[in-house]
Amino acid sequence: MESVKVAVTGAAGFIGAYLSRRLADDGHDVVAIDNFLRGEPARIAGHAGIRGERCDVRDTDALASALDDVETVFHLAAINGTENFYNRPELVLDVGVRGVLAVMDAARRAGVPDIVVASSAEVYQTPAVVPTDETTAMVIPDPLNPRYSYGGSKLISELIAFNYGKDVFRQVQVFRPHNVYGPDMGWKHVIPQLIGKAQAAAAAGESAIEIQGDGSETRAFCYVDDIVDGIIRMHAAGGHREVYHIGSMEEVSIRDLVGRIVTGLGLALDVRPGPAMEGGTPRRCPDIGKMGAIGYVPRITLDEGLLRTIAWYVDHGPMERNALL
Repeated sequence: MESVKVAVTGAAGFIGAYLSRRLADDGHDVVAIDNFLRGEPARIAGHAGIRGERCDVRDTDALASALDDVETVFHLAAINGTENFYNRPELVLDVGVRGVLAVMDAARRAGVPDIVVASSAEVYQTPAVVPTDETTAMVIPDPLNPRYSYGGSKLISELIAFNYGKDVFRQVQVFRPHNVYGPDMGWKHVIPQLIGKAQAAAAAGESAIEIQGDGSETRAFCYVDDIVDGIIRMHAAGGHREVYHIGSMEEVSIRDLVGRIVTGLGLALDVRPGPAMEGGTPRRCPDIGKMGAIGYVPRITLDEGLLRTIAWYVDHGPMERNALL
């Protein structure tokens, strides 16, 4: 797209920061909206073309002011991380649902023509078909399980985006990212947690690390740069009121993932099965054919991406591993 003014909510978060920097590098004027509850200001500070705007995504009035003259809002603000789904479900739902309502209302008030909303593979929970395409039914199997606070908030976000945007916005799009990873993603996700566990086990002279479950679960991880490429391509070439899976189809078991991480760290550790969290998904892999039809191809293999990610965490140490959020 031509150089314009855009806004990113959750801009100091993991994907938000990568997206904000890429948009600025592409010549856009980026309004980086974040309240910095979880986001790190250093991720975007001093980057040419990015103007930080401290704002809670649930504050409609503040958002409307920040969105003045903006052409596209990329709404990524959320409380992510599996630990938070289980331990802070009320906050996850509050930010997820009230946040998207405030963004849509503020964008309408400010006259923003284009909206891009981040959803999640969590809307499927245990999908009926794998690889999973965008037409697969979204399911919340148990409202009593706090894990589904995140998937539920994303399902609601999609409904709000498409129904609020039906007659108001020029273009409304939703993307469902699948198992994004990369340097500086925080510690509340499976890959950095496994890196930390392996480092701790080696330091303690242990011969194995314990994982959740038996490691037979599979995921298709996608490097963050490929996700950002997909978001930008979707916005430029995708359709109005459409949903797109952005990810990779390189599926791997968690046990295999652990082995690759251990090898990447230069260690020799066995895997010890442990208790599984209730509500986990046995298999997850997106069908990315719809994105492929508009030219999207993920470029970074899992092995290459893991080496980059491991190197970052080795260099930066266990910062914030015990942070509240």
